[in-house]
Amino acid sequence: MADVKKVVLAYSGGLDTSVILKWLQDTYNCEVVTFTADLGQGEEVEPARAKAQAMGVKEIYIDDLREEFVRDFVFPMFRANTVYEGEYLLGTSIARPLIAKRLIEIANETGADAISHGATGKGNDQVRFELGAYALKPGVKVIAPWREWDLLSREKLMDYAEKHGIPIERHGKKKSPYSMDANLLHISYEGGVLEDTWTEHEEDMWRWSVSPENAPDQATYIELTYRNGDIVAIDGVEMTPATVLAELNRIGGANGIGRLDIVENRYVGMKSRGCYETPGGTIMLKAHRAIESITLDREVAHLKDELMPKYASLIYTGYWWSPERLMLQKMIDASQVNVNGVVRLKLYKGNVIVVGRKSDDSLFDANIATFEEDGGAYNQADAAGFIKLNALRMRIAANKGRGML
Repeated sequence: MADVKKVVLAYSGGLDTSVILKWLQDTYNCEVVTFTADLGQGEEVEPARAKAQAMGVKEIYIDDLREEFVRDFVFPMFRANTVYEGEYLLGTSIARPLIAKRLIEIANETGADAISHGATGKGNDQVRFELGAYALKPGVKVIAPWREWDLLSREKLMDYAEKHGIPIERHGKKKSPYSMDANLLHISYEGGVLEDTWTEHEEDMWRWSVSPENAPDQATYIELTYRNGDIVAIDGVEMTPATVLAELNRIGGANGIGRLDIVENRYVGMKSRGCYETPGGTIMLKAHRAIESITLDREVAHLKDELMPKYASLIYTGYWWSPERLMLQKMIDASQVNVNGVVRLKLYKGNVIVVGRKSDDSLFDANIATFEEDGGAYNQADAAGFIKLNALRMRIAANKGRGML
């Protein structure tokens, strides 16, 4: 890549990306454009500007992407009730296609030849960033320093920073032993004691939630209003997508909701233990299934459940911009036209309990479902023929002596 003249770097201002910035300048003798995304990670992003300026960066992008993140990525994912390997709500995975999209947009705006990121050669993020980048700009060059340099430990990174005069803040408080990633949907924790799958995670690790044991002894009730499969109001108060998720994080965290400790299968082939804190997303998943339970046709709901693992895998492995994900999304979105109404939830000590759901588009008919007299709305005698026809193939097999294994 000797011909690289300008690179757009996904830049946080922390140790890794600060070293990458200097390394790119020295190794490629190129101009670096920095891009810092505010995805609701809860940390100040503006200090990254001063750090980049101190290192001679002339084009600096600091973008508030919270609304776009929830509206165009998180909400569409939750319309599908998406869960990876039965538990993970994909908080890190779903942020990567947005970052890739913005990297490419900035590259086009600034005339950059390449993009760069701080993902390691062991993880999923390198795949997610780069698949997204190539889908949106096929000829873009990608520089992944962790796959090129020999600075493979924190000590080496610190030595490099000191040698090259890179300003790195040293906090008086003890540094977290975990590798963490945060956005409006979740916080992830990896490394430290979590690398031993038998060791229990430490209580003081969690940032957003109280432990279920210490959650209030009184339940919290909330009502979520849905329109076309998305939450538009909490307790009758209309909110933007990002505000909805932030408020659900606050309420859920206060009630000990959303903690998860799992071992997942990374796309690159290894198993990895991680802890995830997703209070708002945990509430959203439960509530969305509740409103769908009264508004979706049975076969539509079942088909969505069958396709969901494939959809989840596409997001986890970085194929958000693939034609197959886009095709699935059109089908999922079409299913949500009548997913409107209100869900009432009871939050108590880590539990999300559905206690009510209502909709003008409800397919639930109490006159038919009742255990009391239904006034002729349903002829129970019809069930006999239905059962016999469905049993026909098994009866034929049994008569031939093939009814049992």
